[in-house]
Amino acid sequence: MEYFGYFASIIIGISLGLIGGGGSILTIPILVYLFKVNPDQATSYSLFIVGLTALFGSYSHYKMGNLKLKSALYFAIPSVISILIIREVIFPQIAATLFSIASYTISKDFLIMIVFSVLMITAAISMIRKNLTEIKSSETNYVQLSFIGFLVGIVTGFLGAGGGFLIIPALLFFAKLPMKQAVGTSLLIITINSSIGFGGDLYIGTPIDYSFLSGISVMALLGMLIGSQLSKKIDGSKLKPLFGWFVLVMGFYIIAKEVLFHL
Repeated sequence: MEYFGYFASIIIGISLGLIGGGGSILTIPILVYLFKVNPDQATSYSLFIVGLTALFGSYSHYKMGNLKLKSALYFAIPSVISILIIREVIFPQIAATLFSIASYTISKDFLIMIVFSVLMITAAISMIRKNLTEIKSSETNYVQLSFIGFLVGIVTGFLGAGGGFLIIPALLFFAKLPMKQAVGTSLLIITINSSIGFGGDLYIGTPIDYSFLSGISVMALLGMLIGSQLSKKIDGSKLKPLFGWFVLVMGFYIIAKEVLFHL
C-alpha cells in the first residue's frame, strides 16, 4: 500500500503543475488512507508537501512570466493572518473528542475528514460544471481579492489544503488575470500560505517525520516537473472536468469510509 502511496504522490505534483491546484485535495487522503498518518498530523504534512511542490512550480512559472506579485501579495497577506489564527490559536484548542451521542463518538479527526470530503465534493462540482473564462477588464478589485484570501486562509489553516481550486477563480474574476497567470500566481500564493502554516506548526512543536516527508516530497516534485512540461502542451482547463469527477468519487468514498468506520 505504501508503494502505491508513493506512486499516487506523483499525481499531487502533476495536478499542481498542470492546473495550478488540486494537489492538497489528493494529499490528505493519500497520507491518511495509504500511509496511515493521523488526520491531525496529515494537515501539517500536507502543508509541507504542497508548499514545497508549489514553490518549484511557481519558480517555473516565474521564468515563463506568469507571476503577478502584487495580486499574490494582496491575496496572500490576509490568508497568512487567517492561517495563523486557525492553526496557532483555534486548532490546538479543539479537543480530540468533540462529543458523544450514545455509543457514537465524534472526534477531531473525524471532523477533519468529513469537512475535507465536503470541500472535495464542492470543489469537484465546481470543476465539472464551471468553465472558467478569462476576464477582459483590467481593473483589479483588491478589496474583494483580499477578502477571498482571508477565507481561503481559513480553509488552508483548518484542513492543510493549499486551496488552489479556490484561488484560481478568485484571481480570474477579482484580479482579472489570464488563465496561465492565474495558475502561476496561484502556485506562489499556495507556497506562501503553506510555508507559513507549516512554520507555525513547527513553532508549536508538532512532531515531524522528515525522512518520510522527504520521500513523499521527492515524488510530488517529480510529478510537478511532469505537470509543468505537460502544461506547455495541454490546456489544463480542459482536464479540470475529468479531474473533478475523480475528486468527486474520492470525496464520497471518504464520507462512506469515515461514517461506516464510526458505526
